[in-house]
Amino acid sequence: MPESSILTEEMLKAVGVETKPATYEIEKGHIRRFAEAIGDSNILFTDEKAARKTRYGSLIAPPTFFRALLSSDLPPVVSEKLRKLDGGSQWEYFEPVHPGDRITVTAKYVSFTTRQGRMGEMLLVVVELTYKNQFDEVAATQRTTSIRY
Repeated sequence: MPESSILTEEMLKAVGVETKPATYEIEKGHIRRFAEAIGDSNILFTDEKAARKTRYGSLIAPPTFFRALLSSDLPPVVSEKLRKLDGGSQWEYFEPVHPGDRITVTAKYVSFTTRQGRMGEMLLVVVELTYKNQFDEVAATQRTTSIRY
């Protein structure tokens, strides 16, 4: 068992275990509504006729669209009694998302580490989400860090 009071063996065993896949059918109406909701009038996201004349050949989803595609839940290995802060996210984009694509999302714990903070011991939890299209190509990845104390 780790010497930390926050870090547990259960957490360490959960590293690398992937969630059950969650798959979404991407619709052009959803892409347009999402772009409108975030106030992005880029023709690639809102104007099908104009988007067809671009190198993408059709509408594509805005990069932040991935936020609307949730993964299945990770095993709850961190105590809910701990406070939680968002430590930020890093994104990488590889393939555009077009209407008609099927995007499958999985998540996994990447690491659990501890640090000392002003309020005592903190737990840093890193989770990676992978978004793949119907051709099994990675469209994007997100690494998000949460800080628990």
